[in-house]
Amino acid sequence: MVLSKIASQSDVSVHSTFASRYVRESLPRYKMPENSIPKEAAFQIINDELMLDGKPRLNLASFVTTWMEPECDKLIMDSINKNYVDMDEYPVTTELQNRCVNIIAHLFNAPLGESEAAVGVGTVGSSEAIMLAGLAFKRKWQNKRKAEGKPHDKPNIVTGANVQVCWEKFARYFEVELKEVKLSEDYYVMDPVKAVEMVDENTICVAAILGSTLNGEFEDVKLLNDLLVEKNKITGWDTPIHVDAASGGFIAPFLWPELEWDFRLPLVKSINVSGHKYGLVYAGVGWVIWRSKEDLPEELIFHINYLGTDQPTFTLNFSKGSSQIIAQYYQLIRLGYEGYRNVMENCHENAMMLKEGLEKTGRFKIVSKDIGVPVVAFSLKNKSWGHDEFEIAETLRRFGWIVPAYTMPADAKHITVLRVVIREDFSRTLAERLVHDITRVLHELDSLPAKLSSAKISVKREENGKINGTVEGKNGTTVVVKKTATETQREITIYWKNFVTAKKSSRNKIC
Repeated sequence: MVLSKIASQSDVSVHSTFASRYVRESLPRYKMPENSIPKEAAFQIINDELMLDGKPRLNLASFVTTWMEPECDKLIMDSINKNYVDMDEYPVTTELQNRCVNIIAHLFNAPLGESEAAVGVGTVGSSEAIMLAGLAFKRKWQNKRKAEGKPHDKPNIVTGANVQVCWEKFARYFEVELKEVKLSEDYYVMDPVKAVEMVDENTICVAAILGSTLNGEFEDVKLLNDLLVEKNKITGWDTPIHVDAASGGFIAPFLWPELEWDFRLPLVKSINVSGHKYGLVYAGVGWVIWRSKEDLPEELIFHINYLGTDQPTFTLNFSKGSSQIIAQYYQLIRLGYEGYRNVMENCHENAMMLKEGLEKTGRFKIVSKDIGVPVVAFSLKNKSWGHDEFEIAETLRRFGWIVPAYTMPADAKHITVLRVVIREDFSRTLAERLVHDITRVLHELDSLPAKLSSAKISVKREENGKINGTVEGKNGTTVVVKKTATETQREITIYWKNFVTAKKSSRNKIC
Protein backbone atom coordinates (compact mmCIF):
# COMPACT_ATOMS: atom_id res chain seq x y z
CA MET A 1 0.00 0.00 0.00
CA VAL A 2 1.30 3.44 -0.92
CA LEU A 3 1.01 5.63 2.18
CA SER A 4 1.74 8.98 0.55
CA LYS A 5 -0.97 11.12 -1.00
CA ILE A 6 -0.70 12.34 -4.56
CA ALA A 7 -1.67 15.56 -6.24
CA SER A 8 -4.02 14.00 -8.77
CA GLN A 9 -5.53 10.55 -9.05
CA SER A 10 -6.76 11.20 -12.57
CA ASP A 11 -3.55 12.48 -14.17
CA VAL A 12 -1.76 9.25 -15.05
CA SER A 13 1.06 10.79 -17.10
CA VAL A 14 4.22 12.75 -16.34
CA HIS A 15 4.87 15.73 -18.61
CA SER A 16 7.89 18.00 -18.94
CA THR A 17 8.07 21.03 -21.21
CA PHE A 18 11.86 21.21 -21.57
CA ALA A 19 12.29 17.45 -21.86
CA SER A 20 10.25 17.63 -25.07
CA ARG A 21 13.52 18.43 -26.83
CA TYR A 22 14.38 14.78 -26.31
CA VAL A 23 11.04 12.99 -25.98
CA ARG A 24 7.56 13.98 -27.13
CA GLU A 25 5.47 11.26 -25.53
CA SER A 26 4.40 11.58 -21.91
CA LEU A 27 5.48 8.92 -19.45
CA PRO A 28 3.14 6.73 -17.38
CA ARG A 29 3.07 7.97 -13.81
CA TYR A 30 2.74 4.66 -11.96
CA LYS A 31 4.02 2.12 -14.45
CA MET A 32 7.48 1.55 -15.89
CA PRO A 33 7.71 2.95 -19.44
CA GLU A 34 8.11 0.45 -22.24
CA ASN A 35 11.11 2.17 -23.80
CA SER A 36 14.22 3.93 -22.59
CA ILE A 37 14.52 7.70 -22.78
CA PRO A 38 17.64 9.89 -23.07
CA LYS A 39 19.45 10.64 -19.81
CA GLU A 40 18.94 14.36 -20.42
CA ALA A 41 15.17 13.84 -20.58
CA ALA A 42 15.09 11.75 -17.41
CA PHE A 43 17.09 14.40 -15.57
CA GLN A 44 14.95 17.27 -16.80
CA ILE A 45 11.64 15.57 -16.00
CA ILE A 46 12.68 14.88 -12.41
CA ASN A 47 14.37 18.26 -11.98
CA ASP A 48 11.21 20.07 -13.11
CA GLU A 49 9.10 18.31 -10.50
CA LEU A 50 11.62 18.83 -7.71
CA MET A 51 11.46 22.59 -8.26
CA LEU A 52 8.10 22.49 -6.46
CA ASP A 53 9.66 21.13 -3.26
CA GLY A 54 10.32 23.55 -0.42
CA LYS A 55 13.80 24.95 0.20
CA PRO A 56 15.51 22.82 2.87
CA ARG A 57 17.21 25.80 4.54
CA LEU A 58 13.84 27.52 5.03
CA ASN A 59 12.31 24.37 6.50
CA LEU A 60 12.26 25.45 10.14
CA ALA A 61 10.27 22.37 11.12
CA SER A 62 13.20 20.00 10.72
CA PHE A 63 16.09 19.28 13.06
CA VAL A 64 18.01 17.61 10.22
CA THR A 65 21.22 19.14 8.84
CA THR A 66 20.78 20.88 5.47
CA TRP A 67 24.28 22.23 4.83
CA MET A 68 27.81 20.81 4.92
CA GLU A 69 31.15 22.01 3.59
CA PRO A 70 32.01 21.23 -0.06
CA GLU A 71 34.97 19.09 1.03
CA CYS A 72 32.63 16.85 3.00
CA ASP A 73 30.18 16.77 0.10
CA LYS A 74 33.00 15.40 -2.04
CA LEU A 75 33.84 12.70 0.52
CA ILE A 76 30.19 11.70 0.53
CA MET A 77 30.01 11.40 -3.25
CA ASP A 78 33.29 9.51 -3.42
CA SER A 79 31.99 6.89 -0.98
CA ILE A 80 28.35 6.77 -2.01
CA ASN A 81 28.85 3.40 -3.73
CA LYS A 82 30.30 1.67 -0.66
CA ASN A 83 28.08 -0.79 1.19
CA TYR A 84 29.05 -0.38 4.83
CA VAL A 85 28.24 -3.98 5.75
CA ASP A 86 31.17 -5.19 3.58
CA MET A 87 33.61 -4.73 6.44
CA ASP A 88 36.25 -6.99 4.92
CA GLU A 89 36.14 -5.06 1.65
CA TYR A 90 36.07 -1.64 3.29
CA PRO A 91 38.06 -2.04 6.53
CA VAL A 92 38.99 1.64 6.75
CA THR A 93 35.32 2.66 6.76
CA THR A 94 34.74 0.19 9.59
CA GLU A 95 37.66 1.71 11.48
CA LEU A 96 36.20 5.21 11.02
CA GLN A 97 32.88 4.03 12.48
CA ASN A 98 34.70 2.57 15.48
CA ARG A 99 36.53 5.85 16.00
CA CYS A 100 33.22 7.73 15.92
CA VAL A 101 31.72 5.34 18.50
CA ASN A 102 34.67 5.88 20.85
CA ILE A 103 34.73 9.67 20.37
CA ILE A 104 31.02 9.92 21.15
CA ALA A 105 31.30 7.54 24.10
CA HIS A 106 34.02 9.72 25.65
CA LEU A 107 31.93 12.82 24.92
CA PHE A 108 29.13 11.19 26.95
CA ASN A 109 31.53 10.31 29.79
CA ALA A 110 31.38 6.54 29.37
CA PRO A 111 33.38 4.83 32.14
CA LEU A 112 36.12 3.46 29.89
CA GLY A 113 39.59 2.37 30.87
CA GLU A 114 42.66 3.80 29.19
CA SER A 115 42.75 1.15 26.46
CA GLU A 116 39.12 -0.02 26.68
CA ALA A 117 36.99 0.17 23.54
CA ALA A 118 33.51 1.66 23.69
CA VAL A 119 30.41 -0.41 22.94
CA GLY A 120 28.19 1.11 20.28
CA VAL A 121 27.12 1.11 16.66
CA GLY A 122 26.23 3.49 13.85
CA THR A 123 22.62 3.41 12.66
CA VAL A 124 20.54 5.04 9.94
CA GLY A 125 19.11 7.43 12.53
CA SER A 126 17.91 7.64 16.12
CA SER A 127 14.84 5.56 15.33
CA GLU A 128 16.97 2.48 14.62
CA ALA A 129 19.22 3.36 17.56
CA ILE A 130 16.21 3.42 19.91
CA MET A 131 14.94 0.10 18.54
CA LEU A 132 18.33 -1.51 19.26
CA ALA A 133 18.59 0.00 22.75
CA GLY A 134 15.02 -1.07 23.53
CA LEU A 135 15.69 -4.62 22.37
CA ALA A 136 18.76 -4.79 24.61
CA PHE A 137 16.71 -3.67 27.63
CA LYS A 138 13.90 -6.10 26.80
CA ARG A 139 16.21 -9.08 26.38
CA LYS A 140 18.20 -8.33 29.52
CA TRP A 141 14.98 -7.96 31.56
CA GLN A 142 13.58 -11.20 30.12
CA ASN A 143 16.79 -13.12 30.91
CA LYS A 144 16.71 -11.90 34.49
CA ARG A 145 13.02 -12.78 34.93
CA LYS A 146 13.54 -16.24 33.45
CA ALA A 147 16.45 -16.89 35.81
CA GLU A 148 14.20 -15.90 38.75
CA GLY A 149 11.37 -18.09 37.49
CA LYS A 150 9.05 -15.12 37.07
CA PRO A 151 6.68 -14.16 34.20
CA HIS A 152 8.46 -12.32 31.38
CA ASP A 153 5.69 -11.69 28.87
CA LYS A 154 4.49 -8.20 29.88
CA PRO A 155 7.41 -5.76 29.61
CA ASN A 156 6.77 -2.01 29.70
CA ILE A 157 8.65 1.24 29.20
CA VAL A 158 7.90 4.47 31.05
CA THR A 159 8.19 7.68 29.01
CA GLY A 160 6.68 11.12 28.81
CA ALA A 161 3.80 11.77 26.42
CA ASN A 162 6.19 14.09 24.57
CA VAL A 163 8.34 11.28 23.15
CA GLN A 164 8.99 11.04 19.44
CA VAL A 165 6.90 8.58 17.43
CA CYS A 166 9.80 6.10 17.16
CA TRP A 167 9.16 5.11 20.79
CA GLU A 168 5.57 4.28 19.92
CA LYS A 169 6.85 2.26 16.97
CA PHE A 170 9.23 0.30 19.17
CA ALA A 171 6.48 -0.47 21.67
CA ARG A 172 4.06 -1.64 18.98
CA TYR A 173 6.56 -3.52 16.80
CA PHE A 174 8.24 -5.37 19.67
CA GLU A 175 5.21 -5.81 21.93
CA VAL A 176 6.20 -3.62 24.84
CA GLU A 177 3.62 -1.61 26.77
CA LEU A 178 4.26 2.13 26.59
CA LYS A 179 3.34 3.84 29.86
CA GLU A 180 3.22 7.60 29.25
CA VAL A 181 3.42 10.35 31.83
CA LYS A 182 0.84 12.91 30.73
CA LEU A 183 1.81 16.53 30.26
CA SER A 184 0.16 19.59 31.74
CA GLU A 185 -0.11 23.24 30.79
CA ASP A 186 3.24 25.03 31.21
CA TYR A 187 5.02 21.69 31.91
CA TYR A 188 5.65 19.99 28.58
CA VAL A 189 8.19 17.30 29.51
CA MET A 190 8.11 14.14 31.60
CA ASP A 191 7.76 14.72 35.34
CA PRO A 192 10.44 12.47 36.96
CA VAL A 193 8.37 12.04 40.13
CA LYS A 194 5.34 10.78 38.20
CA ALA A 195 7.56 8.63 35.98
CA VAL A 196 9.15 6.80 38.92
CA GLU A 197 5.70 6.26 40.46
CA MET A 198 4.68 4.40 37.27
CA VAL A 199 7.68 2.05 37.38
CA ASP A 200 6.88 -1.54 38.34
CA GLU A 201 8.66 -4.90 38.25
CA ASN A 202 7.90 -5.22 34.52
CA THR A 203 9.52 -1.92 33.55
CA ILE A 204 12.51 -2.61 31.31
CA CYS A 205 13.67 1.02 31.40
CA VAL A 206 12.63 4.64 31.83
CA ALA A 207 13.28 6.74 28.72
CA ALA A 208 14.31 10.35 29.30
CA ILE A 209 14.47 12.91 26.51
CA LEU A 210 17.39 15.31 26.22
CA GLY A 211 15.69 17.80 23.93
CA SER A 212 11.96 17.37 23.50
CA THR A 213 10.69 17.53 19.93
CA LEU A 214 7.83 19.74 21.13
CA ASN A 215 9.81 22.61 22.66
CA GLY A 216 13.48 21.58 22.83
CA GLU A 217 13.46 21.30 26.63
CA PHE A 218 15.84 18.95 28.46
CA GLU A 219 14.22 16.54 30.89
CA ASP A 220 15.75 16.31 34.38
CA VAL A 221 17.73 13.09 34.00
CA LYS A 222 19.68 13.71 37.22
CA LEU A 223 16.53 13.89 39.33
CA LEU A 224 15.11 10.86 37.53
CA ASN A 225 18.29 8.91 38.31
CA ASP A 226 18.26 9.89 42.00
CA LEU A 227 14.58 9.01 42.48
CA LEU A 228 15.00 5.71 40.64
CA VAL A 229 18.06 4.79 42.74
CA GLU A 230 15.95 5.17 45.87
CA LYS A 231 13.06 3.14 44.45
CA ASN A 232 15.42 0.37 43.35
CA LYS A 233 16.81 0.19 46.88
CA ILE A 234 13.35 -0.18 48.38
CA THR A 235 12.00 -2.66 45.83
CA GLY A 236 15.13 -4.63 45.01
CA TRP A 237 14.65 -3.92 41.31
CA ASP A 238 17.39 -2.57 39.05
CA THR A 239 15.30 -0.47 36.64
CA PRO A 240 17.70 1.38 34.29
CA ILE A 241 17.51 4.61 32.24
CA HIS A 242 17.91 5.19 28.53
CA VAL A 243 18.56 8.75 27.39
CA ASP A 244 17.13 9.72 24.03
CA ALA A 245 19.61 12.45 23.19
CA ALA A 246 18.72 12.54 19.50
CA SER A 247 18.68 16.34 19.46
CA GLY A 248 20.54 17.35 22.60
CA GLY A 249 23.44 14.89 22.64
CA PHE A 250 25.64 17.09 20.47
CA ILE A 251 24.56 20.27 22.28
CA ALA A 252 24.71 19.75 26.06
CA PRO A 253 28.39 18.66 26.20
CA PHE A 254 29.46 21.91 24.53
CA LEU A 255 27.08 24.47 26.04
CA TRP A 256 26.44 23.01 29.49
CA PRO A 257 29.26 20.52 30.19
CA GLU A 258 28.49 20.57 33.93
CA LEU A 259 24.94 19.28 33.34
CA GLU A 260 24.67 15.67 34.51
CA TRP A 261 22.53 13.64 32.13
CA ASP A 262 24.90 11.04 30.64
CA PHE A 263 26.99 8.06 31.84
CA ARG A 264 28.06 10.04 34.88
CA LEU A 265 24.71 8.90 36.29
CA PRO A 266 24.93 5.22 37.32
CA LEU A 267 21.50 4.14 36.04
CA VAL A 268 22.06 5.51 32.51
CA LYS A 269 22.87 2.34 30.56
CA SER A 270 22.53 3.53 26.97
CA ILE A 271 22.27 6.77 24.98
CA ASN A 272 21.26 7.45 21.40
CA VAL A 273 22.12 10.56 19.40
CA SER A 274 21.36 11.70 15.85
CA GLY A 275 24.43 12.51 13.80
CA HIS A 276 22.16 14.04 11.18
CA LYS A 277 20.78 16.62 13.62
CA TYR A 278 23.27 18.61 15.69
CA GLY A 279 25.98 16.11 14.79
CA LEU A 280 25.96 18.27 11.62
CA VAL A 281 25.68 15.46 9.03
CA TYR A 282 23.12 15.02 6.27
CA ALA A 283 20.37 12.44 6.89
CA GLY A 284 20.60 9.73 7.86
CA VAL A 285 23.01 8.63 10.55
CA GLY A 286 22.53 7.95 14.23
CA TRP A 287 24.51 6.39 17.06
CA VAL A 288 23.72 4.27 20.08
CA ILE A 289 26.27 3.84 22.87
CA TRP A 290 26.08 1.39 25.77
CA ARG A 291 27.66 1.95 29.14
CA SER A 292 29.48 -1.39 29.08
CA LYS A 293 29.52 -4.79 27.37
CA GLU A 294 27.28 -6.19 30.11
CA ASP A 295 24.47 -3.85 29.01
CA LEU A 296 24.28 -5.35 25.51
CA PRO A 297 23.23 -9.03 25.62
CA GLU A 298 25.59 -11.14 23.52
CA GLU A 299 22.75 -13.15 21.94
CA LEU A 300 21.55 -10.04 20.09
CA ILE A 301 24.83 -9.81 18.17
CA PHE A 302 25.00 -11.85 14.98
CA HIS A 303 28.21 -13.17 13.44
CA ILE A 304 28.50 -13.69 9.69
CA ASN A 305 31.39 -14.96 7.57
CA TYR A 306 30.02 -14.99 4.03
CA LEU A 307 31.48 -11.58 3.22
CA GLY A 308 35.07 -12.73 3.77
CA THR A 309 35.75 -12.73 7.51
CA ASP A 310 33.88 -13.13 10.78
CA GLN A 311 31.83 -9.95 11.20
CA PRO A 312 29.70 -9.08 14.24
CA THR A 313 26.56 -7.12 13.43
CA PHE A 314 23.77 -5.64 15.52
CA THR A 315 21.46 -3.65 13.29
CA LEU A 316 17.88 -3.86 12.09
CA ASN A 317 18.93 -3.32 8.50
CA PHE A 318 21.79 -5.14 6.76
CA SER A 319 23.05 -3.08 3.83
CA LYS A 320 23.53 0.66 4.23
CA GLY A 321 25.67 3.42 2.78
CA SER A 322 29.05 4.40 4.16
CA SER A 323 28.83 8.08 3.23
CA GLN A 324 27.20 9.44 6.37
CA ILE A 325 29.57 7.57 8.68
CA ILE A 326 32.54 9.03 6.82
CA ALA A 327 30.89 12.46 6.94
CA GLN A 328 30.41 12.12 10.71
CA TYR A 329 34.10 11.38 11.21
CA TYR A 330 34.95 14.38 9.01
CA GLN A 331 32.89 16.70 11.21
CA LEU A 332 34.33 15.31 14.44
CA ILE A 333 37.94 15.85 13.41
CA ARG A 334 37.32 18.96 11.30
CA LEU A 335 35.51 20.91 14.01
CA GLY A 336 36.83 19.34 17.19
CA TYR A 337 35.51 20.41 20.57
CA GLU A 338 36.17 24.08 19.82
CA GLY A 339 34.33 24.01 16.50
CA TYR A 340 31.26 22.23 17.83
CA ARG A 341 31.10 24.63 20.76
CA ASN A 342 31.26 27.62 18.40
CA VAL A 343 28.46 26.23 16.23
CA MET A 344 26.22 25.44 19.20
CA GLU A 345 26.86 28.82 20.84
CA ASN A 346 25.97 30.55 17.60
CA CYS A 347 22.74 28.54 17.27
CA HIS A 348 21.83 29.33 20.88
CA GLU A 349 22.50 33.06 20.42
CA ASN A 350 20.39 33.13 17.25
CA ALA A 351 17.58 31.38 19.11
CA MET A 352 17.71 33.99 21.87
CA MET A 353 17.64 36.76 19.25
CA LEU A 354 14.58 35.23 17.59
CA LYS A 355 12.92 34.81 20.99
CA GLU A 356 13.49 38.50 21.80
CA GLY A 357 12.09 39.57 18.44
CA LEU A 358 8.92 37.53 18.96
CA GLU A 359 8.48 38.84 22.50
CA LYS A 360 8.73 42.42 21.23
CA THR A 361 5.63 41.89 19.11
CA GLY A 362 3.69 41.50 22.36
CA ARG A 363 1.57 38.77 20.78
CA PHE A 364 3.35 35.57 21.78
CA LYS A 365 4.13 33.51 24.85
CA ILE A 366 7.42 31.59 24.65
CA VAL A 367 7.04 27.95 25.74
CA SER A 368 10.61 26.80 25.04
CA LYS A 369 13.44 27.10 27.56
CA ASP A 370 16.76 28.94 27.37
CA ILE A 371 18.59 25.75 28.41
CA GLY A 372 17.85 23.11 25.80
CA VAL A 373 17.97 22.54 22.07
CA PRO A 374 18.09 25.87 20.16
CA VAL A 375 14.38 25.80 19.44
CA VAL A 376 11.93 28.67 19.82
CA ALA A 377 8.44 27.38 20.52
CA PHE A 378 5.71 29.97 21.00
CA SER A 379 1.96 30.35 21.19
CA LEU A 380 -0.47 33.24 20.98
CA LYS A 381 -1.27 35.13 24.16
CA ASN A 382 -4.67 36.32 23.04
CA LYS A 383 -6.87 33.26 22.54
CA SER A 384 -9.93 35.34 21.60
CA TRP A 385 -8.23 36.96 18.62
CA GLY A 386 -10.17 34.90 16.11
CA HIS A 387 -7.07 33.56 14.36
CA ASP A 388 -4.72 30.93 15.69
CA GLU A 389 -1.30 29.34 15.24
CA PHE A 390 -2.40 27.06 12.40
CA GLU A 391 -3.46 30.08 10.34
CA ILE A 392 -0.15 31.84 11.04
CA ALA A 393 1.79 28.74 9.90
CA GLU A 394 -0.28 28.46 6.74
CA THR A 395 0.13 32.13 5.85
CA LEU A 396 3.91 32.07 6.45
CA ARG A 397 4.27 29.53 3.63
CA ARG A 398 3.56 32.36 1.18
CA PHE A 399 6.89 33.87 2.24
CA GLY A 400 8.71 30.55 1.81
CA TRP A 401 8.88 29.70 5.53
CA ILE A 402 7.91 26.24 6.76
CA VAL A 403 7.00 26.73 10.42
CA PRO A 404 4.98 23.89 11.97
CA ALA A 405 1.95 24.43 14.16
CA TYR A 406 0.75 21.57 16.34
CA THR A 407 -1.18 20.72 19.47
CA MET A 408 0.54 19.37 22.56
CA PRO A 409 -0.04 15.73 23.63
CA ALA A 410 -2.35 14.67 26.45
CA ASP A 411 -3.21 16.30 28.83
CA ALA A 412 -2.31 19.59 27.17
CA LYS A 413 -4.06 19.13 23.83
CA HIS A 414 -5.78 22.50 24.09
CA ILE A 415 -2.38 24.22 23.77
CA THR A 416 -1.26 25.02 20.22
CA VAL A 417 2.35 25.87 19.47
CA LEU A 418 4.48 27.20 16.62
CA ARG A 419 8.09 25.98 16.56
CA VAL A 420 11.26 27.23 14.88
CA VAL A 421 14.34 24.99 14.90
CA ILE A 422 17.60 26.94 14.77
CA ARG A 423 20.22 25.05 12.80
CA GLU A 424 23.77 25.99 11.87
CA ASP A 425 22.65 27.51 8.56
CA PHE A 426 19.99 29.75 10.16
CA SER A 427 21.67 33.15 10.38
CA ARG A 428 20.77 36.23 12.40
CA THR A 429 19.73 37.90 9.16
CA LEU A 430 17.22 35.10 8.56
CA ALA A 431 16.02 35.43 12.17
CA GLU A 432 15.36 39.14 11.65
CA ARG A 433 13.59 38.41 8.37
CA LEU A 434 11.41 35.75 9.98
CA VAL A 435 10.29 38.14 12.73
CA HIS A 436 9.54 40.75 10.07
CA ASP A 437 7.44 38.29 8.06
CA ILE A 438 5.60 37.02 11.15
CA THR A 439 4.75 40.65 11.99
CA ARG A 440 3.41 41.13 8.45
CA VAL A 441 1.30 37.99 8.81
CA LEU A 442 -0.13 39.24 12.11
CA HIS A 443 -1.06 42.60 10.56
CA GLU A 444 -2.62 40.86 7.58
CA LEU A 445 -4.68 38.53 9.76
CA ASP A 446 -5.74 41.49 11.90
CA SER A 447 -7.51 42.89 8.85
CA LEU A 448 -9.36 39.65 8.12
CA PRO A 449 -12.57 38.43 9.78
CA ALA A 450 -12.26 35.68 12.37
CA LYS A 451 -12.28 32.24 10.80
CA LEU A 452 -15.20 31.15 12.99
CA SER A 453 -17.44 33.96 11.75
CA SER A 454 -19.43 31.48 9.68
CA ALA A 455 -19.93 29.11 12.61
CA LYS A 456 -23.41 28.70 14.05
CA ILE A 457 -22.31 29.87 17.48
CA SER A 458 -21.66 33.57 18.00
CA VAL A 459 -19.23 34.19 20.84
CA LYS A 460 -19.11 37.13 23.25
CA ARG A 461 -16.87 37.50 26.27
CA GLU A 462 -18.45 38.35 29.62
CA GLU A 463 -16.85 40.11 32.54
CA ASN A 464 -16.88 36.92 34.63
CA GLY A 465 -14.47 35.21 32.24
CA LYS A 466 -17.12 32.92 30.72
CA ILE A 467 -18.07 32.77 27.07
CA ASN A 468 -21.67 33.29 26.03
CA GLY A 469 -22.86 31.49 22.94
CA THR A 470 -26.32 31.08 21.45
CA VAL A 471 -27.46 28.07 19.50
CA GLU A 472 -30.79 27.24 17.95
CA GLY A 473 -32.75 24.83 20.14
CA LYS A 474 -35.91 22.84 19.59
CA ASN A 475 -39.04 24.60 18.28
CA GLY A 476 -36.99 27.63 17.28
CA THR A 477 -36.02 28.51 20.84
CA THR A 478 -32.65 30.06 21.65
CA VAL A 479 -30.42 28.27 24.13
CA VAL A 480 -27.59 30.10 25.90
CA VAL A 481 -24.38 28.08 26.13
CA LYS A 482 -21.64 29.04 28.57
CA LYS A 483 -18.08 27.94 27.89
CA THR A 484 -14.78 28.59 29.55
CA ALA A 485 -11.99 30.28 27.61
CA THR A 486 -10.15 26.94 27.48
CA GLU A 487 -13.17 25.15 26.00
CA THR A 488 -13.60 27.82 23.37
CA GLN A 489 -9.90 27.75 22.49
CA ARG A 490 -10.04 23.97 22.14
CA GLU A 491 -13.01 24.30 19.78
CA ILE A 492 -11.21 26.95 17.72
CA THR A 493 -8.06 24.81 17.53
CA ILE A 494 -9.92 21.71 16.38
CA TYR A 495 -11.91 23.72 13.82
CA TRP A 496 -8.86 25.30 12.26
CA LYS A 497 -6.75 22.13 12.40
CA ASN A 498 -9.45 20.29 10.45
CA PHE A 499 -9.70 23.19 7.99
CA VAL A 500 -5.96 23.22 7.31
CA THR A 501 -5.85 19.42 7.01
CA ALA A 502 -8.64 19.47 4.46
CA LYS A 503 -6.92 22.25 2.55
CA LYS A 504 -3.67 20.27 2.39
CA SER A 505 -5.34 17.05 1.28
CA SER A 506 -5.05 18.05 -2.36
CA ARG A 507 -1.29 18.58 -2.10
CA ASN A 508 1.40 16.02 -2.67
CA LYS A 509 2.87 15.09 0.69
CA ILE A 510 4.79 12.16 2.05
CA CYS A 511 3.99 10.46 5.34
